[in-house]
Amino acid sequence: MNNRIGIDNDSETITSNATRPEKLCEYLKRKKVMCITFIIIVLAIIITISIVIVKTKKTKSEQISTAEETTIDTTEKMEVTTESTITSTTSTSTAASTSTTTSTSTSTSTITSTTTTTSTTTATSTTTSNTTSTTTSNITSIATTVSTTASISTTTPTPQWTMTGNMNFARKFHTASILTNGKVLVIGGYNGISLNSAELYDPSIGIWTIITSMSTGRQEHTTSVFTDGTVLVAGGIKDKGFLNTGALYNPSTDSWTVTENMHGLRGAHTATIFTNGKVLINGGDGGSGFLNTAELYDSSTGIWTRTGNMNYNRVNHATSLLTDGKVLVAGGLDGSSLNSAELYDPSTGFWTITGSMSDTRQGSTLSRLMNGKVLVAGGFNGGYLKSAELYDPSTGNWTHTGSMNIARAGHTASLLPNGKVLVTGGSDGSFLKSTELYDPSTGIWISSTIMNIARWQHTATILTNGILLITGGEEGNNMYLNNAELCPLP
Repeated sequence: MNNRIGIDNDSETITSNATRPEKLCEYLKRKKVMCITFIIIVLAIIITISIVIVKTKKTKSEQISTAEETTIDTTEKMEVTTESTITSTTSTSTAASTSTTTSTSTSTSTITSTTTTTSTTTATSTTTSNTTSTTTSNITSIATTVSTTASISTTTPTPQWTMTGNMNFARKFHTASILTNGKVLVIGGYNGISLNSAELYDPSIGIWTIITSMSTGRQEHTTSVFTDGTVLVAGGIKDKGFLNTGALYNPSTDSWTVTENMHGLRGAHTATIFTNGKVLINGGDGGSGFLNTAELYDSSTGIWTRTGNMNYNRVNHATSLLTDGKVLVAGGLDGSSLNSAELYDPSTGFWTITGSMSDTRQGSTLSRLMNGKVLVAGGFNGGYLKSAELYDPSTGNWTHTGSMNIARAGHTASLLPNGKVLVTGGSDGSFLKSTELYDPSTGIWISSTIMNIARWQHTATILTNGILLITGGEEGNNMYLNNAELCPLP
């Protein structure tokens, strides 16, 4: 029994021992399968992660490329918009915007281009190191910077000169007067002969219309506009003869009325209109010599009366009405150029000598500034002058201020609404198309946009629409001009 039992036990033991290798093999097989499966899963995970990483990098790269293209496209559009804005001003501005010369338009183009390049580089480096959302934010910020730069650089474009309708007659030594209706009346002048023609410029259409002519041709005369709209023409030169005649033009009837004659012949004189409607005529050339005489025209009576004589004979001088009602006369010619100045007091009819300028000069300009001081600029005294001086009525003294960039005589000077003075053209031995601006707050002259045509002995008139009109003059070699040009006030 026990043996049986023992045999049975041994049999079971033997059976059990015989089964172990098989179980071990089966176990190892299962382990192997599990390991292989695990490895496959790990590899699959690694491959999947790699694919995701590659796709992510590709997506980021595409986003970078898109962001760069968007930024470049945006900034390029801004450049185009900026250049289009500048181009719309004039063809001269377009040339300047694509040039490397020093001008406002050039600066605008350069600034915008530089900002665009910087923006693209910054956007690229930011995108590489940061997230897409950060890149978008930075791109937006950079694009905004470009837009702001373009806006700032194009808000104050340099004024450009444009041609307008031609006058019907070429002329220099003429006059141009703004009428109460806003039109401009041009009278007389010279183009080989003294002219009696007159014409009107209409700023609304840019066209000149011939009107009734004067009875007498004249050059180097004066014109004065009264509050009732009528215009007084006085004196002048007819070919080689000097005139003492005067005439009144009435724009409402397009007619001329002959006035009483002045007491003396004169041309190349000056005229100053007072608030009481009287006109002071002084100096000039009488044919037999230069004059120190003066007379007054009373628009209420149409009568000329003599008034006090100046202390010096003078022709090609300049005058300016001061804020206190007195008249300042400076410079001119009396055998040689003068530096003397004197004041006319309409309440007494007398002239008194005031401080002398540092430089003698004829053919200069006088401009009363908004602060009451008077600017004299340029002229000629054997050589062309670029110097300028200021007269202070409170002290009666002249002081030097900044010199112009170019010497000139026979130019024009216009006081602008912003208080600056714009000088145009003239001659420095050659006829000039250059212009420059004087800033009373700094005492400095800055070169401004050049005119299309060089001209001397032309006229400058500020229109009611805020544009400066230049007419006629001489370009050189007796080339008398009938053209005219316009420039928005700086």
